[in-house]
Amino acid sequence: MTMPMSDPNAWATAMNNLGMPPMGLTGQPLMPDFDPNLGMMAGITPMNPMMPGLGMVPAPLSQDIPVIKEIIHCKTCTLFPPNPNLPPPATRERPPGCKTVFVGGLPENANEQLIMEIFGQCGDITAIRKSKKNFCHIRFAEEGTVDKALFLSGYRIRLGSSTDKKDSGRLHVDFAQARDDLYEWECRQRMLAREERHRRKMEEDRLRPPSPPPIVHYSEHECSQLGDKIKDDGKFAEAVRVLLTWLERGEVNRRNANNFYSMIQSSNSHIRRLMGEKSQHEKEMEEAKEKFKTALAGILAQFEQIVSVFQAASKQKAWDHFSKAQRKNLDMWRKQAEEIRNMHNEQLMGIRREEEMEMSDDDMEDLPDSKDSEDSGVSQAEALKEENDSLRCQLDAYRNEVELLKQEQGKNQPIRSEEDSTHSQQLSFLQQALQGMQKQLLKMREELKQREAELQKSSEDKQQLKTQVQNLKEGLQKLQSAQATQVSVKTASHSDRIASEQREGIISTFLHVHPFGASIEYICSYLQRLDTKINPSEVEALLSRLPCTFRQELTGVGASLEKRWNFCGFQGIKST
Repeated sequence: MTMPMSDPNAWATAMNNLGMPPMGLTGQPLMPDFDPNLGMMAGITPMNPMMPGLGMVPAPLSQDIPVIKEIIHCKTCTLFPPNPNLPPPATRERPPGCKTVFVGGLPENANEQLIMEIFGQCGDITAIRKSKKNFCHIRFAEEGTVDKALFLSGYRIRLGSSTDKKDSGRLHVDFAQARDDLYEWECRQRMLAREERHRRKMEEDRLRPPSPPPIVHYSEHECSQLGDKIKDDGKFAEAVRVLLTWLERGEVNRRNANNFYSMIQSSNSHIRRLMGEKSQHEKEMEEAKEKFKTALAGILAQFEQIVSVFQAASKQKAWDHFSKAQRKNLDMWRKQAEEIRNMHNEQLMGIRREEEMEMSDDDMEDLPDSKDSEDSGVSQAEALKEENDSLRCQLDAYRNEVELLKQEQGKNQPIRSEEDSTHSQQLSFLQQALQGMQKQLLKMREELKQREAELQKSSEDKQQLKTQVQNLKEGLQKLQSAQATQVSVKTASHSDRIASEQREGIISTFLHVHPFGASIEYICSYLQRLDTKINPSEVEALLSRLPCTFRQELTGVGASLEKRWNFCGFQGIKST
């Protein structure tokens, strides 16, 4: 369906104000050389509502910048713009995926051809639902076309040149909520969610580490092959993993128990090989340590020679012949050499101290382990004391040597010679060794105090636990005795209550048979046939406790006056 526009320039101008490329009904551009950056209103951001969006609402126009609307001439009608001073027409919130608009204010004589002529230039129309009350719903093919249709909201429409009221109206375009639009939008969102889940799954699969190869189940053929692999040193690790899996699966039974035993035996034979490899590596490590220590000692000796050269150069015989700058350089080089020498010397002494500590640890490990924790703690404390004594003796020997060196140095103080330098070196070595021994001695003392504190704490905890156990036993015995007493009291009270109830029943029956009552002696004589332990005072107390059931009356005159007890439990029932 093609409807040529009577005046396409006005429509093109109005669309150009929004930065839209003007399109005709046939889909061809009305202005081939259209530039969206060249609009009539400066500052309007160009937009492209023709591009289909995936459920995304295009950016609305800025409310601060007014848009100039001009007259639009169509074939059968004319659209007059609203007053620019009026506020923009109100619209509802845009539903998701909206492609349908509500158009109100149509002329009474409007038809679908007129609606197609006006709104068909906005984009492809898929359906028009016109009502008899001057409004309709238009569904477009794309979401961006809805914004073009909203641009026409507020225009006054007039059919031809008629002035009849039925041929004029004011358009009101607004978003409409349609189930088809919502369904398509939800389908599109689900599709995007599926794509996102698929992308995440592919990424997780890509980043997931590869699964280990599956392990075959037990069979005679696989067992024979696994036995050969276990004997091979290169394939031993993989074969042991398969054997472990078979054992965990429960593949062992009486038929193949011998095969599994042979494979386990073959695995055990590798222990000697592994221990040999470990000892070889330890030997290589020790050799490397010795080489390093020897090389470090050689380097230290060369440093000592360099320091001796600087000391010889600093003597007065050679020192006076150097210039001031040379003396400064020699002094700086000597200090640097001494610092480097001292650093390497400390490193070598540290290696020796570590070896001594390892030897002492080996000695501690060689001591026999005691069965009881307290005995083992005592033996360790004694070993620490012995080591402390030996270290103290060594420390005294080092101190004596230091004193001797100081005395010799005091005697030869006026004359500085090469012997003084060697004595100073030995003195520094001895001082460093003395400091190391002192640190080790302090450390051993702290360990000894800590072990003694632990032993004392363990003994106190043991005594406290014994006291708690004794208290718990006493409390349990008291609780058992209290429970037994309560049970006996409850049993006695229950039996007494039952006996009293039986007596009440017997007395009630006895007095009911004697309507003129009976004396307390007569009642007691009757009850004593059943229970010989009962006495008249107990019977009288029982009758007095129940005044509603038993009543005492006086009968006779003068000397024959007698107290009798009657049963009155049924008198209240007879009176009612």
